Amino acid sequence: MSLYEQYQQQLRKIADVGYSIAALNWDQETYLPEKGAGIRAQQIATLSGIAHELSVAPSLVNLIKRLAKVGKLDAKQRRNIAESQKSVEKQQKFSTDFVMRLSKTTSEAFQAWQQAKTANDFALFEPALSRMVDIQREKAALLSHAQTQHPYDALADEFEAGMTVAQLDVLFADVREQLTPFVAHIFAQTAPNDQFLRQPYDRQKQWDYGLQTLQQMGYDFKAGRQDISSHPFTTSFSPLDVRVTTRINDNSFDEMLWSCIHEGGHALYEQGLSPDDYGLPTGEATSLGIHESQSRLWENNVGRSLPYWTAHYPALQALFPEQLGGVSLRDFYRAINRVQPSLIRTNADELTYHFHILIRYEIEKGLIEGSIAVKDLPDIWNSRYKTYLQIDVPSDSKGVLQDIHWSHGGFGYFPTYSLGSFYGRPIFCPSPTRLAPTHCRHYGGQYTSLARLATRKNTPTRQNV
Repeated sequence: MSLYEQYQQQLRKIADVGYSIAALNWDQETYLPEKGAGIRAQQIATLSGIAHELSVAPSLVNLIKRLAKVGKLDAKQRRNIAESQKSVEKQQKFSTDFVMRLSKTTSEAFQAWQQAKTANDFALFEPALSRMVDIQREKAALLSHAQTQHPYDALADEFEAGMTVAQLDVLFADVREQLTPFVAHIFAQTAPNDQFLRQPYDRQKQWDYGLQTLQQMGYDFKAGRQDISSHPFTTSFSPLDVRVTTRINDNSFDEMLWSCIHEGGHALYEQGLSPDDYGLPTGEATSLGIHESQSRLWENNVGRSLPYWTAHYPALQALFPEQLGGVSLRDFYRAINRVQPSLIRTNADELTYHFHILIRYEIEKGLIEGSIAVKDLPDIWNSRYKTYLQIDVPSDSKGVLQDIHWSHGGFGYFPTYSLGSFYGRPIFCPSPTRLAPTHCRHYGGQYTSLARLATRKNTPTRQNV
């Protein structure tokens, strides 16, 4: 067996453990009975410790060092070794005890978040979130390269390599300064009617339509499945087993629809990766920003386009004749593209969506640097929604508790939604100087997965809405 084959064998062993953890996490968020949560947290923590020990084992470290000096590797092999070197250097900064504590803290925070959201009471989540913020600060300190580096930089780098607060501050300053007056101008216009989307829609019919939508997008149900969860997400155990979840609102059709299309974009990316590269850096997505470029591209550039609904609206009308039978294609198209302030990020239009991300970025950056206290989160959240979107937040469940990300320790994740939206534009319409926007939407409407356009390297296997 060659040195490179030994390297592949060891990385695939680590992947086997990592994806087993992903399977336990998927079950935790879909079917796990309430009483099983404590033992599940212990199981995931144990496996996380084993995966870490395999990742920093001297045999693997020495093997990677030897391969880095081999001159006969091809371009893909050199890329894998280079990425593995970076990964090992990062993992060596963590002890097994820290990895297991982080894993257990995450499982406990997720359970607390679920209970708090159901009860509409942030106080039930506050202690677990405080512990999560503390361990994320500890993680940032372990990963930081210099004392002058902002602690949030190390966390953002986990999701988008090289991303820093300095860069994100410029990005979101542009969102504030350029998008605010543009959106205000739109708000001043007569808004299209979208009330027909806010009425009872049969739950089973919504579910069935969501499955049809995923299949039409090209999602392979022989290599995946869809389930219900409190917060929609995509998880991958390999390119041959990529699963999505959605949620259904009995009185709002589009919540399920956008969740299915968004997660379908993530899933197409994962199903488009090469099974031959399983466990290797080239078998993983390049970054969360690129991952989100696929979900946001499908959700907005394809899913909200007129060509898409010209093809599919008649079938939707036939499925819901009482709700949509008297609604024209043009009115439906205008309604699903209405720009308006909203409480819930996942239901937001593609313009005001970036204010939702801006608010989360400012808050989690403050939590990590210590300028914001966990106990003050509801008040700060509500105040910023009033400032940026001019709306009052009526409850914790529709405010600070609406997202799952902080319970998962996803500090640094939220900016990738805006980054992905911006990345997706040139992928969707690569020649904007030669193609008008309507033609770009038509180009995207060919429904061919664009995921394969992206290069790849290591990234987490779970993606949230």
